[in-house]
Amino acid sequence: MSKKPAKETITRAQIEEQTAAFLKSGGSVEYVGKGKSGQFAATGPKQVNAKGS
Repeated sequence: MSKKPAKETITRAQIEEQTAAFLKSGGSVEYVGKGKSGQFAATGPKQVNAKGS
């Protein structure tokens, strides 16, 4: 059996540094209301073909 690779941990300070660098470089943060997704479907739902043409 192979072992899972060790999970890399990131500290709060690292997240704050990365966020500050992102915002300083012109990035922006969009706040999304609770219960809503920040993503949108570019296309409608995919239809499943049970026969598998």
